[in-house]
Amino acid sequence: MRLFALLVVVIVFCETPFIATAQSSGQSSQAAKPAVKESRHLTNLRQITFGGDNAEAYFGANGQAISFQSNNPKWGLQCDQIFYLPLADSLKMRDSAYRPARISTGRGRTTCSYIMPDGKHVLFGSTHRTDSVCTPMPVVTKPEYLKKYLWAVHRTYDIYVAALDGNNMKPLATTSGYDAEATISPKGDKIVFTSDRSGDLELWTMNVDGTNQKQITSGLGYDGGAFFSPDGKQLVFRASRPTTPEEIAEYKELLSMGLVAPTNMEIYTCNVDGSNLRQITHLGKANWAPFFHPSGKKIIFASNHHSTRGYDFQLYMVNTDGTGLEQITGESIFNAFPMFSPDGKKLIFSSNRSNGGTRDTNLFIADWVD
Repeated sequence: MRLFALLVVVIVFCETPFIATAQSSGQSSQAAKPAVKESRHLTNLRQITFGGDNAEAYFGANGQAISFQSNNPKWGLQCDQIFYLPLADSLKMRDSAYRPARISTGRGRTTCSYIMPDGKHVLFGSTHRTDSVCTPMPVVTKPEYLKKYLWAVHRTYDIYVAALDGNNMKPLATTSGYDAEATISPKGDKIVFTSDRSGDLELWTMNVDGTNQKQITSGLGYDGGAFFSPDGKQLVFRASRPTTPEEIAEYKELLSMGLVAPTNMEIYTCNVDGSNLRQITHLGKANWAPFFHPSGKKIIFASNHHSTRGYDFQLYMVNTDGTGLEQITGESIFNAFPMFSPDGKKLIFSSNRSNGGTRDTNLFIADWVD
């Protein structure tokens, strides 16, 4: 990942590119940090991608393929596009001449892909309908915001579904505002996504054909990155909840600029209809990218709550009642976007480990041991 002195940079965090400013000098992902032993849960770790920023890798229903987003410059990319990779072909990724099948158009920015239940189509967010090149980042001019970590909320994002060869593309959610961060229920009946169509960044659901779109959260703050529980009855997501007048004013002003500050987020769950809303973590700092353990009784997520520097994201797991916090990763300073395979035997995630001192973030897959 990229942190440069007094320089605005872009990093993909699913839903949104990450605008970061920092006063300290640039730091490699190999920067020294206290060694923490990796969890016993991870064995046979294997790197899948080799270059650029790669993230949001999610298994299809049969666990034999993934969709993901990448800006790998070796593939002629300047900003993220969506790709589909059968895991049987993953060893081919070591060949710099190999490129997996691209699902998106190659225009605009894309984010948050998910393989449809039929295994023949991929769901994703894209700005290509409006933008032929990489969507420009919002301009930040206020001095108090120039040193903040900010995510861009591009209002030209819409949600699409396309065949594995990128053809037969169909729009599912195309309001004039931000529609993105879509994932699919294991039951194959519902899609959850984030939208600002009601004036705030809330969770919405719709049928897999795009019909019956309903708002299900309403608390002021950013609700996003939602995933269904294994039984399809609950959702887990990240949320910011500004409370003081100053926090509320800042949140609303940034949102009006197409930005959010993701430095204070906690993990929440709710029923698919929005009822039984519960805050799971109370850790402080940024807790995000949650995903249910196959048992439905635990949640894995990324967090920097332990960090003294702020930028040190590791994977943690917690019980759904908020107890039993357990650290899963300890290597490198960025680990995020974890997802279990449907059978619970593998975990895929993004990390900037083993990148040879570059600033690349790659996909890794491991066998999972409960």
